[in-house]
Amino acid sequence: MFDTKIAILVRNDLPMWQRLNVTAFLATGIAAAAPESLGAPYVDASGQRYASLCGQPILIFEADLAGLQAAHRTGLARELTMAAYVFPMFATGHDEANRQVFLAEDADNMDLVGIALRGPRKGVEKATKGLMLHS
Repeated sequence: MFDTKIAILVRNDLPMWQRLNVTAFLATGIAAAAPESLGAPYVDASGQRYASLCGQPILIFEADLAGLQAAHRTGLARELTMAAYVFPMFATGHDEANRQVFLAEDADNMDLVGIALRGPRKGVEKATKGLMLHS
């Protein structure tokens, strides 16, 4: 068992390629914010080195916009480590443009397409309560 939990929540009305893309971006956000969550690099039998992976499971949930916004509010209230992706980021072409459209979002009513949460087990469970695992 782990003291912390990692969950990625992705909006259920997106095409599958966007769900996967958002999930990948959010996972990198958690890895950057919590480098202690990463294990040691992998090495194959020939000695070839590979990148480190997260050392604990990451649960993937799906939710509608209201579910994402509720989880976001809970994540903020519980001071969880959070990464977020908003719908307007799909229309940008680079990281700085993503920051600009993110900054323009109404902080109380973000058009979220995904969030990643990491923190104490109970806090993440509270934020994801009632949500379905992605299928």
